Amino acid sequence: MPTKNLLNYSYYPGCSLHASAKEYDESTKGVFRALRIGLKEVPDWFCCGATPAHNVDELLSLSLCAKNLSLADNVEGDLAVACAACFSRLKTTQHKLAENDIKRKQVEIAIDGAISLEKPVKHLLEILAKDYGLDRLADAVKKPLTGLKVATYYGCLLTRPPEVPELDCVEAPTIMENVIAATGAEPVAWSHRLECCGANFTLSRPGVVLNLSNEILASAKRAGADCIMVACPLCHGNLDIRQREIEEANGTRYDMPVFYMTQLLGLAVGVPAGKLGLESMIVNPLPLLREKQLL
Repeated sequence: MPTKNLLNYSYYPGCSLHASAKEYDESTKGVFRALRIGLKEVPDWFCCGATPAHNVDELLSLSLCAKNLSLADNVEGDLAVACAACFSRLKTTQHKLAENDIKRKQVEIAIDGAISLEKPVKHLLEILAKDYGLDRLADAVKKPLTGLKVATYYGCLLTRPPEVPELDCVEAPTIMENVIAATGAEPVAWSHRLECCGANFTLSRPGVVLNLSNEILASAKRAGADCIMVACPLCHGNLDIRQREIEEANGTRYDMPVFYMTQLLGLAVGVPAGKLGLESMIVNPLPLLREKQLL
């Protein structure tokens, strides 16, 4: 007889998690299955516009997110979102349309339907830390990440602007540290956990990305971190995919694995390593994990 889920959520994966960040999607589903948290993907979801759309056409950006929110209304449970960019855009749309009737009416015309803004949009961190609970998460750990020093990287979008995501304190958040500490890992104190990595400049202004991301990697290294933990495909791309390029440009060597939060959580709660997409990482994490006896 199937085990009943403790919690159930609708799930908006977003474009990256079905493409370049599929390991984030795979590890998210693995962790939530292990914790008995149900995820049901929103049917017929489409791109939320991510970070570029609102810089080109605000009505288009709001309409894309509003339609996805309407689709999510057909699925049971609060809306779980893994990607920090998707989370930011969906929350921003709810915030703007709730306080501006003119924009709301314009969007309703654009999507040819009424808009419902009542369904809570929650990042995975909020679900794990608050809904599921840190004590329950700690109890679910089968393989403590003892001895692993983790630099938790928030980036720009998880907590900013302060009136929109309402995930944690905008200037001094602790939710990422609390979640990974529940696994037995050691979150390090470091200076660049809220700094921008360059985000979408990765194609248009790669020099900016190389400089900003280098500062982040250098800060994590100085703090004694073994690895960086992220919750955003954009951040992961800049810090992991471009890390060798960053090293060459700066004449240094970081060898800093960059994990999605659910990859580390998956190891801790017993998801098989082969189901976490570790082989997709550019900076090979296996030597570190073997050194820490986590494989």
